[in-house]
Amino acid sequence: MPDLLLELFSEEIPARMQAKAADDLRRMVTDKLVAEGLVYEGAKAFVTPRRLALTVHGIPARQSDLKTERKGPKIGAADAAVQGFLKATGLNSLDEAKIQRDPKGDFYIALIEKPGRPTLDVLAEILPVIVRTFPWPKSMRWGERSAKSGALTWVRPLHSIIATFGPETEEPEIVKFSIDGIEAGQTTFGHRFLAPSAIPVRRFGDYEAKLKAAKVVIDPQARKDIILADAKQLAFAQGFELVEDQVLLDEVSGLVEWPVVLMGSFDEEFLSIPGEVIRATIRNNQKCFVVSDPKTGKLTNKFILTANIEASDGGKAIIAGNERVIRARLSDAKFFYETDLKTKLEDRLPKFENIVFHEKLGTQAARIQRIERLAAEIASLVGADVEKTKRAAHLAKADLLTEVVGEFPELQGLMGKYYALAQGEDASVAAASEEHYKPQGPADRVPTDPVSVAVALADKLDTLVGFWAIDEKPTGSKDPYALRRAALGVIRLIVENGVRTNLMPVANKHILSFVSAQGLKDWNGQQVDQKCIDLLSFFADRLKVQLRDQGARHDLVDAVFALGGQDDLLMVVRRVEALGKFLDTDDGKNLLAGTKRASNILAIEEKKDKRSFDGAPDRTLYRLDEEKALATAIDQVKSEAGAAVAKEDFAAAMSAMAKLRPAVDAFFDKVKVNDDEPKTRENRLKLLNEIRAATRAVADFSKIEG
Repeated sequence: MPDLLLELFSEEIPARMQAKAADDLRRMVTDKLVAEGLVYEGAKAFVTPRRLALTVHGIPARQSDLKTERKGPKIGAADAAVQGFLKATGLNSLDEAKIQRDPKGDFYIALIEKPGRPTLDVLAEILPVIVRTFPWPKSMRWGERSAKSGALTWVRPLHSIIATFGPETEEPEIVKFSIDGIEAGQTTFGHRFLAPSAIPVRRFGDYEAKLKAAKVVIDPQARKDIILADAKQLAFAQGFELVEDQVLLDEVSGLVEWPVVLMGSFDEEFLSIPGEVIRATIRNNQKCFVVSDPKTGKLTNKFILTANIEASDGGKAIIAGNERVIRARLSDAKFFYETDLKTKLEDRLPKFENIVFHEKLGTQAARIQRIERLAAEIASLVGADVEKTKRAAHLAKADLLTEVVGEFPELQGLMGKYYALAQGEDASVAAASEEHYKPQGPADRVPTDPVSVAVALADKLDTLVGFWAIDEKPTGSKDPYALRRAALGVIRLIVENGVRTNLMPVANKHILSFVSAQGLKDWNGQQVDQKCIDLLSFFADRLKVQLRDQGARHDLVDAVFALGGQDDLLMVVRRVEALGKFLDTDDGKNLLAGTKRASNILAIEEKKDKRSFDGAPDRTLYRLDEEKALATAIDQVKSEAGAAVAKEDFAAAMSAMAKLRPAVDAFFDKVKVNDDEPKTRENRLKLLNEIRAATRAVADFSKIEG
């Protein structure tokens, strides 16, 4: 079946827009084809700095013919209705219509045949629309056409269009359309410098081959593979290792059509700067990779660049040019770093008095004071030294006012660690400067040093409490202050470090402190409590999301949360884990079945009687051994499970629960719950309620599916 080749050739497309543009082109074209009844076999998009291309193979040569029936008026209907039917269906007379028998009367039916159009005509219709409506994040008009009303806008000036369609065994046809004076054809161009001449192409096979001969690699993944392999080999040849950087690799591959990897160097004196500063300088300014020495793990004075040309001198001039720029940039970075070292971190703090954190939350200085107080309170909960924690919280934000962080904001925290160590701070205090921002995402590591944990929790809790207090909560998909990320950070810090704490009193006390500091005199205790409840509900929702993402069953999460006490996040997680393991056993599955049966019977009978069956059963009314055995088992389980839960040994609590199974099974096998004698019935329903109450020591089994 025929294939489509489409290329939109332009000036340089920004690297950050290329991947989405390729996806958008594939989606828009294939969606239009399917909407026109043209089902294809496969499609793949390609992008380079100067071209956006698409191949779609296995497209039918024409649309299928459509046959439809249209119901008309009844036989004997008014002439106006008949004439309207004939006009709408294109029939010349009623003789061309069929008659459909119906109990309500006989109707005229028109058989309408709509012949399918050639795919070439359909493409000529849909492709210009796609080009004109292409969703570039930013676009521009240019040249003489820019003055025209409705002129084409494109990311950069569009120069030519290839659009060919046809089967592999025949010469393809050009899809004839024009956009702003640009006629679709079958001519492309090679590398801007290495092979700029026009290249006639027919279909994708020779298009790809001819462009490669003209020094253009159209597949972005192939360019990435070339850059990565050559860079690794170049570093390895000199006994070094490439410091891999996927984000930079994605960007660099979007800057070149014919990647040529080269190695340059810089003065060794710059290695006195922290490696992260060197990397940020070279990466941000010259889009180059850095190289490390595998023996030391530290950076060497080498860098790797990706050129877009095979230079006649082997790249010497290109390397020299990059070396000059990098030398100047590293010189600036070295100056910034050495200048920063001359001022102690604490001496920078007064400037925060004049920097607003948020108009309703005060200055950065006020926020630092709040974090310091809260971190000191949390320190004892996580086993951190209080004085070290206070010192760490006091200095943690100071590097925001340094020269290096001003130049490279992504190094905030890390530079604070370096400066703290340089001025002789304790290692834990210094580490907290970097680690209190962590974790910043699901893949980021969680701090384990107690001082870092305390400051990180204080930082995130202050953010959450503050924005909750001023009613700036996430809504829908909007979360401008990254409060969901902060909540997940708190959860991971607590769970992964095994921190036992109830968040309610911590949040309550911090909100009271915040209210007092902000002078919010109209607040009362009830408002504070409600804010805390709302915030803890938010934590519960985030914890549910995380547990589900980790594979925990949503019903088990709901079963544990139904018990309340969500402010002890670690205990919730341990309960869910223990419950999941228990329900994987035969005892767990059978006990669940029995418990749910008891709950279902109770629900029916409570609805019927319009009352609950709370309260202890009357032991004197037990008439069968199975009743007595179940009552005894419940008493034993309550005692053992309660003691295990008190020790937070949820596995032992589940083992105790398993002892209920045989008694529950025997009860349902031998005992008629809805006995004819009212008192016996009521007593047995109360006994069922005891089963439900006993299992609630670990979870609400009624929430569990199955």
